[in-house]
Amino acid sequence: MTFIRPTAETADESTPARPVGPGRAVAVLVLVTLGALVPLLGPSAALHDTGEAAAPGTSGIGLLRTVLFAALCVPLGELFVARLTRGLPDAPGERPRRWGAHAASAGFVAALGLASVVATGNLVPHSPADIDVGGLYASRDGKLALLEVNAFLLAALCAASRRPGTQVWPLAAVVVAEALRAHPPTEHTPLLGSGLTVVHLTCSSLWAGGLLYALRTLRLWGRGAAAGSALLGRYARVALFLLAGVTATGVCSSLRRMPAETILDQLTTTAYGRALLAKVLLMVVVATLALWARVRLARAADPLTACVPARAEVAALGVVVALSGLLTALPLPIRW
Repeated sequence: MTFIRPTAETADESTPARPVGPGRAVAVLVLVTLGALVPLLGPSAALHDTGEAAAPGTSGIGLLRTVLFAALCVPLGELFVARLTRGLPDAPGERPRRWGAHAASAGFVAALGLASVVATGNLVPHSPADIDVGGLYASRDGKLALLEVNAFLLAALCAASRRPGTQVWPLAAVVVAEALRAHPPTEHTPLLGSGLTVVHLTCSSLWAGGLLYALRTLRLWGRGAAAGSALLGRYARVALFLLAGVTATGVCSSLRRMPAETILDQLTTTAYGRALLAKVLLMVVVATLALWARVRLARAADPLTACVPARAEVAALGVVVALSGLLTALPLPIRW
């Protein structure tokens, strides 16, 4: 068994070392496995009896996009919470080790895999000879795929440098590229759709990644740190606006994909609608957990008891990220 102890400069004698047992590692492994199973097994379940045909490699593409979205959440959340801790009264000097460089590296691999699919005409390559790298420069999707690959590589280098805050710019480029990719020029009002996706991706990344890093920070500081409840309070106040942004843009994007007069039918008869319905139901659970945490933060004798529902919230948000990856791989519903 290992222990995380405060440094000599910031140690609080009233704060005991917090043990990290195998149970936590097993829980993380289970959550990661569950997150991977959603895009891998989700397509067959969503497409069952819909009459729709899945594109080649739907499961693999869904998994790669799940990794890509998670690779956005982690570093953006770290930068967000690091900003929240500035000027926090009596905040310990310690911060959890950042995972931004590792997350950006995983995003680079995922973006590279997605670019290889684009380079073979949106087919799964069976050998390196099938990949036409030069062809990526000849299409809009290819250029956007290359932009995401290069942006993640640059973000990883920035995260490992002495100025990790600079990674925000390549990560922003990934968000814009992903928004443009999701709304091609042939779509009705593509710029509106891209704008909604930019806001949706940004808010959801800050929300999920920020909560993860905030909980890691609170665990490192321990219950003896008075700044812990202040940090959680700052995060909760901003999270309300992030939730509003995610909800508003999600509703608008759904209505653009499925008109109001057909949405109820398509939520159960199309693969995209079924996955979207699952995401909406899970978001209701997430919002309930967030409200529970906020009530505890405001009314409980020990505000840090809000960490209990917050941990469940971050786990549910991880599944939401996986569902988002699945949604991008499923066929879009027909506008009736």
